[in-house]
Amino acid sequence: MPSAFSTSPIQVGIGRDRLVMLTRYAILIFWRSLALCCVVLGIAGAFLPVLPTTPFLLVAAWAGSKGWPQLERWLVEHPRWGTSIRRWCDHRAVPRSAKWAASATMLFSSVVLVLSAVPLALKIGVPLLMSCVAAWLWLRPEG
Repeated sequence: MPSAFSTSPIQVGIGRDRLVMLTRYAILIFWRSLALCCVVLGIAGAFLPVLPTTPFLLVAAWAGSKGWPQLERWLVEHPRWGTSIRRWCDHRAVPRSAKWAASATMLFSSVVLVLSAVPLALKIGVPLLMSCVAAWLWLRPEG
């Protein structure tokens, strides 16, 4: 005897076209939600020194390109952040000033972490990870 959990959506009355439409709608909602959350975090990062702005806006533009082209266009054409986003999208380039700012922030964070009362694994692991990120960042073009 078949169980109630072994039925497919088509067997319970949802047609294949409707299922495809619902799946596409769910995917669209996912991309738009991700883009909107990243825009909100990016805006918060403009006012909070511990939260980066540009990485969140880069993710927002990427997610927007998947499901919200108007948001992507708005971000790419933004007078303040558009240049950085376009530079990253076109050339994977990071300005030297951003590299210095990110490196200084990671160094400061590492010093604070080493001086704090956290487990030794974190005192070693997190600065090691940040060193890898800094090395990757400095290998990006600047143009």
